[in-house]
Amino acid sequence: MKRLLIVVLALLAPAAARAHEIGKTQVTAVFHPGLLRLGSTAGTFQLDIVVDPDALLTKLEVYGERNVSKGLSRVERDRRIQALERVIIERVDVRFDGNRVTPRLQYLPSSALGDLAQAPSIVRLTGRVPAAAQHVRFAYGLALGSYALNVRVGVSPVQTFWLDGAQTSPAISLVAPPPPATSGEVARQYFGLGYTHILPLGLDHILFVVGIFLLSARWRSVLLQVSTFTVAHSITLGLTMYGIVSLPARVVEPMIALSIAYVAIENLMTNDLKPWRLALVFSFGLLHGMGFAGVLRELGLPRSQFLMALLTFNAGVEAGQLTVVALAFGAVAYWQRNSLTYRRFIVQPASLAIALAGLYWTVQRIM
Repeated sequence: MKRLLIVVLALLAPAAARAHEIGKTQVTAVFHPGLLRLGSTAGTFQLDIVVDPDALLTKLEVYGERNVSKGLSRVERDRRIQALERVIIERVDVRFDGNRVTPRLQYLPSSALGDLAQAPSIVRLTGRVPAAAQHVRFAYGLALGSYALNVRVGVSPVQTFWLDGAQTSPAISLVAPPPPATSGEVARQYFGLGYTHILPLGLDHILFVVGIFLLSARWRSVLLQVSTFTVAHSITLGLTMYGIVSLPARVVEPMIALSIAYVAIENLMTNDLKPWRLALVFSFGLLHGMGFAGVLRELGLPRSQFLMALLTFNAGVEAGQLTVVALAFGAVAYWQRNSLTYRRFIVQPASLAIALAGLYWTVQRIM
């Protein structure tokens, strides 16, 4: 029940209106070379947890059995987080050879990182690695979704482990680098991440696809628009990830929200697939591709299998979009028998709701 309450409150937190949830929490763990020396020389470690401060405060107050704060300034919010640091320590589990250690904690608040309203905060954990430790396990009990644990041991390449919520990581060797992931493992991992970025985490992309679907109940219309959207966002996803094109998130995110509103508003004005509709869907697809690329940057693609991860992530996105279309067809199949009834009771109310959501997100992301 408590976990459910945390989920609900986190979703209602002001910063949670951004629809890209994957990548909000990231953990970078560095184990310094001292622990690799022969003999019993101890080493040190540092773990940086990138967090959404608004969601973090909500979880800390629920777990700490405090009243949930509302309407705090960024400075007040960060001070309250610092007052609840003990809850973070209780929910972080670092074990060397099965023995738990208590790290030192430093909270680096977003309010000290400039004027970006949605800047992340960093929870930094440091400590000593026990002498002759062979492996380490890590768990972050405040995570609600999937997140990346990026580990560097000495000068070894960074290894990425994907953990779900409070899941404990596999044993990470401190004396030998873990074997690199196979192509099949990378493909399964990034396909799943692409799919979950649409379902259930990509609410803005879901609403855009539903807005495309609502224009016409005919398969041809839906497939033309979805195919156009797919081609467009695949282009910018690849170009952006390879550093050929780039736009800042503060520009891309409001424009994605505005594209959602536009498609929905057009649904209220026409029920035919006009030539300019496909041109606009293509343009909006270019924007959404940059949004997908922003998520991939947060996730971090494996350098050795960059192309495989990029392609399978995109395939997962497409599978998620097709699932949305299939579910939408199934949900309105009965109403589609009568075009007038379908437009009056399904298309118009749903398009109005999507338009309002898109306009709300546009204003919020600009501000």
